[in-house]
Amino acid sequence: MGMTTKRQEVTQLILVDTSVLIDYLKDLTTQKTKLFANILQNKWAYGISQFTYQEVLQGARDEKEFKLLDRYLSNQKIYYLPEDVSVYRTAAQTYYMLRRSGITLRNTIDVLIALTAVSHGLLLLHDDRDFENMKQFMDGLHMMEAQDL
Repeated sequence: MGMTTKRQEVTQLILVDTSVLIDYLKDLTTQKTKLFANILQNKWAYGISQFTYQEVLQGARDEKEFKLLDRYLSNQKIYYLPEDVSVYRTAAQTYYMLRRSGITLRNTIDVLIALTAVSHGLLLLHDDRDFENMKQFMDGLHMMEAQDL
């Protein structure tokens, strides 16, 4: 007797972090790139932050790759942070609280990416321990995990 599985729909929108997108574009196979491939295959709604757009482009090896990445990224849904100084105060406060707790983030931009996910109510798909460290200090930050599929 064969087992049938019911494909689960993801009802919450997803923000894909630079860490996953770069690995996916490099054709690396990780648990998170497999999740991203599943998102693409099922045509679930996702997007990137304005910061991921920048981080991916600035990593281009040459002009040809820059143009190719720019074309690809320009066709993605891009989520922006609200233009309000309070967002950056919150980012600085989060970074400060983490540092006071003995946690130093490797990339301060990650706080802004996390705030983008929170401000839009998005699940964050990442492969970066900095986000896991932020979870306890940032209300509303929810990560996408394999069980969400």
